[in-house]
Amino acid sequence: MLQPASSLSWKHWLEDRLSAAVLGAGRLLPYRLRIAAMGWLGGHVIGPVAGLRRRIRHNLALVAPDLPASEISALCRKVPDNMARAMAETFSGDDFIAHVRESPVGGAGWAALQAARDEGRPIVMATAHFGNYDVVRVVLRAHGFRGASLYMPMHNPAFNARYVAAMEHISAPVYPRTRSGLARLVKFLREGGMIGFVADHYMEHGALIDFMGQPARSSTAPAELALKHEAHLVPIYAIREADGLSFRVEVQAPIPHSDPLTMTRALNTSVEAMVRAHMDQWMWTHRRWKKNQRD
Repeated sequence: MLQPASSLSWKHWLEDRLSAAVLGAGRLLPYRLRIAAMGWLGGHVIGPVAGLRRRIRHNLALVAPDLPASEISALCRKVPDNMARAMAETFSGDDFIAHVRESPVGGAGWAALQAARDEGRPIVMATAHFGNYDVVRVVLRAHGFRGASLYMPMHNPAFNARYVAAMEHISAPVYPRTRSGLARLVKFLREGGMIGFVADHYMEHGALIDFMGQPARSSTAPAELALKHEAHLVPIYAIREADGLSFRVEVQAPIPHSDPLTMTRALNTSVEAMVRAHMDQWMWTHRRWKKNQRD
């Protein structure tokens, strides 16, 4: 009988084995069918079984209380669909890279981003749990950008190890959001590199800044690093197209330098506008508004 590693709980071991089995079975299918099948599984099976629909409804009731019931029901299906597609894409390695590498890229900040690359000027990119942010990493690497990313380690150490390996295959280096990881990320930026943050995490000790009409604890680190190292702070998003498989990358204009709070407010506003324009592509399962009362 299979046994979990001594450092793993049974719950984490079982979660890791189940996810490995599902993703492994998906890889037996052609890429397009694989991603579509995983999306269906996420929307119709994983979402209800894992309790994702309950979290989605809770967050929508907080920040979009007037949303019609029909739209809420649709989002309860479409959000886990997008999440499952993104996970399957990331674990598809070379198939994923080949499929999205030539995705169209543009927007008000694209020229500034290319100029910074050519000048060796440091860049701080900020995105969200939206569409599939790994597309951004593939596309920018194809355009000659030298980038490093920060990630939030997952609670399940076995799954986290496989997920980090998948991200590193797409574009390395990636660093954990730990003291040593942040130190290595800053070193990379200081040397004229481009670093990336997923900027919509709940941060326990973050500043309370409005997001979707409610205060949300937000990290000011992207803005602080941009100011300290005279780097562009650039919001960037990979938007999933209607076919469910293709993407376009939107690079927004760099956020003007001012102070960390003002810049983080602008970043939250950018993410909010993107979410409101594509409600089904944001990870509404996040506990984004935990402990959101001002002291």
